Amino acid sequence: MNAENIRIALQGIYSNRLRSALTMLGILIGVGAVILLVAVGNGSSAAVTKRISGLGTNTLTVFSGGFGGPGGRGRRNGTQSQRVVLNQKDVTALSDKTQAPDIKAVSPVASANGVSAAYQGNTYSPASFQGVAPSFSEIRNDVVSSGRFITQADQDSHAKVVVLGTTAVADLFGSKTANPIGAEVPFGGTTLQVIGVLKSKGSNGAQDQDDLALIPTSTMLDHYTGATAGYSQVVCEATSAGASTAAQAEIYAVLAADHNLTATVAQTDFNVLSQAQLLSTQQSTTHTFTVLLGAVAAISLVVGGIGVMNIMLVTVTERTREIGIRKAIGARRSDILGQFLVEAVLLSTLGGILGVAGGIGGSYFKIVGIKPIVAPYSIFLAFGVALLTGLFFGIYPANRAARLRPIDALRYE
Repeated sequence: MNAENIRIALQGIYSNRLRSALTMLGILIGVGAVILLVAVGNGSSAAVTKRISGLGTNTLTVFSGGFGGPGGRGRRNGTQSQRVVLNQKDVTALSDKTQAPDIKAVSPVASANGVSAAYQGNTYSPASFQGVAPSFSEIRNDVVSSGRFITQADQDSHAKVVVLGTTAVADLFGSKTANPIGAEVPFGGTTLQVIGVLKSKGSNGAQDQDDLALIPTSTMLDHYTGATAGYSQVVCEATSAGASTAAQAEIYAVLAADHNLTATVAQTDFNVLSQAQLLSTQQSTTHTFTVLLGAVAAISLVVGGIGVMNIMLVTVTERTREIGIRKAIGARRSDILGQFLVEAVLLSTLGGILGVAGGIGGSYFKIVGIKPIVAPYSIFLAFGVALLTGLFFGIYPANRAARLRPIDALRYE
């Protein structure tokens, strides 16, 4: 490559501006699509990770896996299937540091379905109506935006109090910004006083995390589920993300001892969902998703490269006599090869630069509700592939031009 080849290549591009622009458009779209789609994949991964992390990355949720539980499984005794119920004894044992040293905090959760509330003509049925312990806010990273959370005094006194999510506030009080603190709201047949509002968490993709009402577990058992119903789940917080596996093993061991089960049977009768495992699975899935998006976008780069080769073949055909004249006055084969190869690479380079600008510019806008996050490697990868595409698809037309015999080229009409 020399200055003369670059000058001739630029002159050729400028003299066929529309054709060159359309050729560069193919490269532009390919490069921009790779950068933008990879950014969408990264943005989707970050959004889901944020939602899962919002529930606490060290969180482990224990479900009863017996008949009627989330797992739909049970322990058979003769011909009857028994449901193993989580109870206060389990909560106390899991809170014992000697039995479960890797568990930092524990909260039982008792749930009631179909509970409706009414306030000044507005009616509302929370998607999640739960009785929880004071430690629940720490475990699930719940932040109170106004008022306060449930305290141990509320738990001990069986206080008729409730903490609402922002969706519950909007449905009952007409606006998410309303101040409901101190309001007396009937939930079912029991009037509860609003003592706090949780900071909004948004949707986790499956449900609205703000569509909830939380009360003390003692109040839930007294007025809604009954003392014999037990808990629908128990949420635990491991001492660290790295301790989640050890904490999970301790949970099974404690539950096995509490219910006189073997370790194997305990893992059948109870399910432990680890947020750390869920996060790891999600990250693996979104990585595959991002790679697939990038691969699909890369196809358009190949199509753009074919466009470069097509245009260069046309250019060689149009300039056959020029090639003959240049070779007749002493141009070497390498000069002709360099001339057309430089033109193909320049087309790809200019298209790649515009594509990078377009991809980065597009990342400033939300796409299907996702804010794209540009990955620096995608910029260098897409631009590098664009250059290689121009080089690869420009070699054949340039070589074809270089092989023309001067006498044949000069006779060409």
